[in-house]
Amino acid sequence: MGAALLGGLIAGGWAPVAELAVSEPDRDQRRRLTEAHPGLMVVDGMVPADGAVLAVKPDVAEAVLRTMAAVGITRVLSIVAGLSSARLEAALQPGDVVVRAMPNTPALVGSGVAGMSGGSVAQAADLDWAEGILASVGSVVRLPERHLDAVTGVSGSGPAYVFLVAEAMIEAGVSAGLTRAVSRQLVVGTILGSARMMAETGEDPAELRAAVTSPGGTTAAALRTLEFKAVRSAFIEAVAAATERSKQLGR
Repeated sequence: MGAALLGGLIAGGWAPVAELAVSEPDRDQRRRLTEAHPGLMVVDGMVPADGAVLAVKPDVAEAVLRTMAAVGITRVLSIVAGLSSARLEAALQPGDVVVRAMPNTPALVGSGVAGMSGGSVAQAADLDWAEGILASVGSVVRLPERHLDAVTGVSGSGPAYVFLVAEAMIEAGVSAGLTRAVSRQLVVGTILGSARMMAETGEDPAELRAAVTSPGGTTAAALRTLEFKAVRSAFIEAVAAATERSKQLGR
């Protein structure tokens, strides 16, 4: 995710030489980043800066933050799952700013969506700064921090749900006699087109579903099976499970 944000910033006009630097302990990843972005400063240690993006695993986040504070970084955008802004702030100096966000993997193709909230001392300018970074790879929703665990359950983990649906539909097409290549093309096109319809028409998904469903037709038969198999309930429970897991990570 950090690499996706980096690529989005560079594509959006940020200068790799003058405005960006990356701290990356893994030697192979440093080499890949240097090859992908000529002129970018990629180092093993920490670079002093006005602000930084924290894109690490939860178990090392607080140690990395303490290192950031030691070199004078006073404003942090965290995309670490589960860790509250209060916990992140405790690893920094008093008065240092934390903005917490949960993006998702479609950021890799510039189509991500992120939920974002400010910590206890974040001001409007800090939120604007963070949103400017996140918006380089997709859309941004500002909301109270208490909702970020639900954001994780819905959109942070959400691409995996869509990919699982795609897997199942492709397999179903093969079972019905299509080649795998044709089934994949049909499924990917259907998911992409359906998402665009929701985004561009602004209509409620229930209305769009009803418009496709003729009484007694093929879609009605399919939906009846999905409802009988409790697919809707399974998705609700899946989001609840991911939300609860996000809460547990922050404890």
